[in-house]
Amino acid sequence: MEMFSYDFMIRALIAASFMAIIAPLLGVFLVLRRQSLLADTLSHVSLAGIALGFLINLNPTITTLIVVVLSALVLEYIRKLYSSYSEVSTAVLMSGGLAVALILMNLNKGENTMNINQYLFGSIITINWAQVKMLGLLMVIILIVFVFLRRPMYVLTFDEETAHVDGLPVNLLSILFNVLTGVAITVMIPIAGALLVSAIIILPGTISMKLGKTFNQVIIVSIFVGFIGMISGLIGSYQLDTPPGATITLVFIVLFIVVNLYDSLRRRKKKTDIL
Repeated sequence: MEMFSYDFMIRALIAASFMAIIAPLLGVFLVLRRQSLLADTLSHVSLAGIALGFLINLNPTITTLIVVVLSALVLEYIRKLYSSYSEVSTAVLMSGGLAVALILMNLNKGENTMNINQYLFGSIITINWAQVKMLGLLMVIILIVFVFLRRPMYVLTFDEETAHVDGLPVNLLSILFNVLTGVAITVMIPIAGALLVSAIIILPGTISMKLGKTFNQVIIVSIFVGFIGMISGLIGSYQLDTPPGATITLVFIVLFIVVNLYDSLRRRKKKTDIL
C-alpha cells in the first residue's frame, strides 16, 4: 500500500503498536480501581503543560511531563484528604488544569495556535523517531513494572485495606501508578491528542471486561483490542484524512457498542435457554 512508503506513517504505526500495549495495561487497572476519570483529568491538565511550553519557548513535551507528573502526585494527595469522596480530587485538578491552560493560551495572544491544535487533536505527521523511541522505552518500563508488581497491584486494586494489612506500600504503589499514567499520557498526546487520549486508554480495558472471564484474560484481550483499534484507526485516519485520535476513538466506540450488543444477546439467549 502507498501509505507504507511514507516515513511518517511507518513511525506512526510503530508508535500506535507501542500504544496498543501501554494503554490497555494502564486502562484495565484504572477501570477496575474506578479511576477512569484519572486519565481524563491528567489529559486535561496536560493542556496547561502544552500551553506553558509554547509560552516560554520550551519543548511542550518536557513542560507537559513536569506538569502532569506533579499533578499526578497532587491528585493522590487530595484523594487521601477526601478518601470517602475520591471524585473531588479529579474535579479540582481537571477544572484547575483547564483554567491554567486557558490563561496561558491567552497570554500567548494567538501565537502557536496551529501547534497547540496539533497537540489537542493529534497529528500523524508530527511523530518523530525520538517520540517513537520514548514510547518504546515507556512500554518496556510498564511491562517490567507489570511483571514484578502485578500481584501487589491486583490486591491493591480490589481491596486497598487488605493490601495495607499485608504490608504492601499502598501509597507508594498508588503514586507510582498515577505517575506512570501521567507519563504515558504525555508521550501519547502527539498522536492521540490531549482531548481524546484518555478514551484511548480506558476503552480497550472496558471492552475486554465484557469478553475476558479472568483477570489475565482481560489483560490479554485488552491488548488484542488495543491493536485492532489503534492500527485500524490509524489506517482509517490516513485514508480519510481525519485526526488520528478522533478516528481511533471512534473505532474503539464502535467495538464497544458491538461487544455490548453481543453480550446482551448472549445473556438474553442464556435466560431463554434456562426458561
